[in-house]
Amino acid sequence: MKYLLKLLDILRITGVTVAFYWGYQIGFAETYNPIAQLHFMIPVIIVAVAGISGLEGIFFAKKSAELKGFEVGSNYQRQSAIALLSYAVIAVVVYLCNWGIKAELTILFTFIFFFFFSAINHGINAVKNKNYRWQNVNRPFITFILIAGLVYPVLMALKII
Repeated sequence: MKYLLKLLDILRITGVTVAFYWGYQIGFAETYNPIAQLHFMIPVIIVAVAGISGLEGIFFAKKSAELKGFEVGSNYQRQSAIALLSYAVIAVVVYLCNWGIKAELTILFTFIFFFFFSAINHGINAVKNKNYRWQNVNRPFITFILIAGLVYPVLMALKII
């Protein structure tokens, strides 16, 4: 089970890496098109991070909580997993229905808002409770890198709309 959860961590990071690689390939194809770039990147990133995390929280809740050093069987853990899955599902719906960049940015900002404060929570937990597990230590840094990588295309898209 432990190795399966590590594999899910690798899948999350790989999914985001693929989103950035192909997103920047699409965005800079001929002339820079941040809307095309984000149209690809947003659902892939959200499904990779929130979707996989949500499934992990529902199907592997006990072991996942143990690996992070959190309490096991919390209703909040289940609610958080459901919220994460809802981000992923809505990101896919917005993409498939082609609702446009405003809807895509809305779900992205909602997702980023959650993960920004989740990163703060993990960081505080690492320092305050001396819980130096991988997820607690890396979450603030990975979230910062994710946000930093999205700033330019988001700002460029906002200039267009």
